[in-house]
Amino acid sequence: MATRKHTQPPAPHAADSHDLIRVHGARVNNLKDVSIEIPKRRLTVFTGVSGSGKSSLVFDTIAAESQRLINETYSAFVQGFMPTLARPEVDVLDGLTTAIIVDQQRMGGDPRSTVGTATDANAMLRILFSRLGKPHIGSPKAFSFNVASISGAGAVTVERGGQTVKERRSFSITGGMCPRCEGRGSVTDLDLTQLYDDSKSLNEGALTVPGYKPGGWSYRLYSESGLYDADKPIRKYTKRELHDFLHREPVRMKIAGINMTYEGLIPRIQKSMLAKDRESMQPHIREFVDRAVTFTTCPDCDGTRLTEAARSSKIKKVSIADACAMQISDLAAWVDSLDEPSVAPLLATLHHTLASFVEIGLGYLSLDRPAGTLSGGEAQRVKMIRHLGSSLTDTTYVFDEPTTGLHPHDIQRMNGLLLRLRDKGNTVLVVEHKPETIAIADHVVDLGPGAGTAGGTVCFEGSVEGLRKGGTITGRHFDDRAALKATVRRPTGKLPIRGATTHNLRDVDVDIPLGVLTVVTGVAGSGKSSLIHGSIPAGEGVVSIDQGAIRGSRRSNPATYTGLLDPIRKAFAKAHGVKPALFSANSEGACPTCNGAGVVYTDLAMMAGVATTCEDCEGKRFQASVLDYHLGGRDISEVLAMPVTEALEFFGSGDAATPAAHRILDRLADVGLGYVSLGQPLTTLSGGERQRLKLATHMSDKGGVYVLDEPTTGLHLADVEQLLGLLDRLVDSGKSVIVIEHHQAVMAHADWIVDLGPGAGHDGGRIVFEGTPADLVAGRSTLTGEHLAAYVGA
Repeated sequence: MATRKHTQPPAPHAADSHDLIRVHGARVNNLKDVSIEIPKRRLTVFTGVSGSGKSSLVFDTIAAESQRLINETYSAFVQGFMPTLARPEVDVLDGLTTAIIVDQQRMGGDPRSTVGTATDANAMLRILFSRLGKPHIGSPKAFSFNVASISGAGAVTVERGGQTVKERRSFSITGGMCPRCEGRGSVTDLDLTQLYDDSKSLNEGALTVPGYKPGGWSYRLYSESGLYDADKPIRKYTKRELHDFLHREPVRMKIAGINMTYEGLIPRIQKSMLAKDRESMQPHIREFVDRAVTFTTCPDCDGTRLTEAARSSKIKKVSIADACAMQISDLAAWVDSLDEPSVAPLLATLHHTLASFVEIGLGYLSLDRPAGTLSGGEAQRVKMIRHLGSSLTDTTYVFDEPTTGLHPHDIQRMNGLLLRLRDKGNTVLVVEHKPETIAIADHVVDLGPGAGTAGGTVCFEGSVEGLRKGGTITGRHFDDRAALKATVRRPTGKLPIRGATTHNLRDVDVDIPLGVLTVVTGVAGSGKSSLIHGSIPAGEGVVSIDQGAIRGSRRSNPATYTGLLDPIRKAFAKAHGVKPALFSANSEGACPTCNGAGVVYTDLAMMAGVATTCEDCEGKRFQASVLDYHLGGRDISEVLAMPVTEALEFFGSGDAATPAAHRILDRLADVGLGYVSLGQPLTTLSGGERQRLKLATHMSDKGGVYVLDEPTTGLHLADVEQLLGLLDRLVDSGKSVIVIEHHQAVMAHADWIVDLGPGAGHDGGRIVFEGTPADLVAGRSTLTGEHLAAYVGA
């Protein structure tokens, strides 16, 4: 009889034991010695209230260290051209794999950057047209709106056989850049009627440019130049005089006995005002620039950015300009119709890229869309296109709220993509607030319990089921559902929009009710932003708060951005009879050693620079003498270290009572930023925090209509409730609030809904429903109606 031997299973290979990413003792930003183990080749979702430390753990610790270690594999020469990254503050980081970060940073706002150039689709199209286009006009450069046509000739000296020989050489490059607009697609014109009143003479005060007051040096430069008669009305100037007045090249001359540089009014204004960033201008200058500068489509290239030759070369009656203007879903079909064996590999790659756009829900874009006009969610999905269908496995994909800007209908599609990346054997880490995406996680890490200094610890890690049963804020709010309102407010008036045709809108007529909370919704790309931002421009009576990034250096903080520092500095100065400038770390009160930065930076070339706390001011940013002045028992550095809630109490009563500061702090607490300290650098705030900071600064604006663009971006389930309360308070104070939003809780809370669709791009651009949320749920006639009905359990 044969006896069965008990064979031991083979011992696991040592290489298979690294199935975890181990983080021990992470202390980046507000993390409090966090230790955690994340399973590899699984989908892990990080949740927690806004500001709890999710991004600090995922982006600033795990992803940052992975990128730093990869950069160190390059030679010192190559590293010199790469961003230098410091090692995150963490004791142990084990089991890392190559991290691919897909964040929500807006894509470059350069006017020459388009969807096509950002995804390499344009590069492939240029090669395609240079090979197949008829007539043939040249290499792929001839189809690029970033390459100008240049030619030249001259003598060159060549060393040959021990002798120096001079030869004549000539060269020419055929580029596709339109010479008139230089590849921008639009030209700027200055409206001369906004610069001067031509019926007056200079001595009568003809100039109307801000800062050019009669008697001032800027004015005297023109009135006393002697190049034309200052007593003659400008409309009577000869051609020569008008040229000298408006376009004269810089020239040194004596004016009122002082040597000065004279130049024409137009180049002077272009240098002094138009070269500046619009956001950083003073309000009155920005108003003038908006009035005086007109952007018009370039008449030579009709906005296509390309030369006439580049537009004349065609494949099947389609030029490269026509191809880039097509909706991407249509362009994909056109590429499929081309059957040319000589360029088969190129067509296959181009088809794959275009198909990825459609699959990810961006088929409604066109390749000539400027990259700066994409929303944060669209920019993130455009970056994802490079990674779909990638053959790489065992990499770590890191996503920052991939559902931002997505309709509930599109979230299901995004979930499918995340699962596909995981199923290929990748580790997928997602920072997310939406319960629909948290629900598909294999592993959940919940950070908190609060935000800022009250957060930074791991409250829960485990399965979604465990999260639901756990007592954390996320667990408690996971199944929250906002109910439809029993009664809706009555409108006090209406804002008529007639014949709206911006982007994909189809001659839309709609009345937006005033005095109520109106929510504009529809799938991504259906035309919501085009309708609201295109038809209700910010300005007279309209306060528009979009998703644009806040501009600010590491010296900027909530106190400087909101204007809160001004009343605080004045209160300190008044209490001690000194100058307010002493209480600014960017002015006279700055510590001389670190120039008010609080840290001293040491540049180490290709190695990461080192920032050490300044020894003189101990990181307080101010001179020691300034810290001797106290207000209500606190010095200026202690005031800037206070969180908003503490500062609200401090400036509300007692010796330090400052009504102007209290008002601004009240608004910051109102939008849910009570935990942020006044001096926290803007660069360390999360996306959701930045948008709420913007909202707080604009809440004091004198406007009857508030337009908000997806204010729930970056908000935790528990904070959405607070936002709804804020929107209600705005409406109850007599404002009209229009919100572009996908979050079902905001839709359910609305008084009126305008739904656009039915699809995206040329399948959208129409009003498919307008009425109350209850009617939308009862009818279920649109995609939004179906998802809202499922949400409220109707």
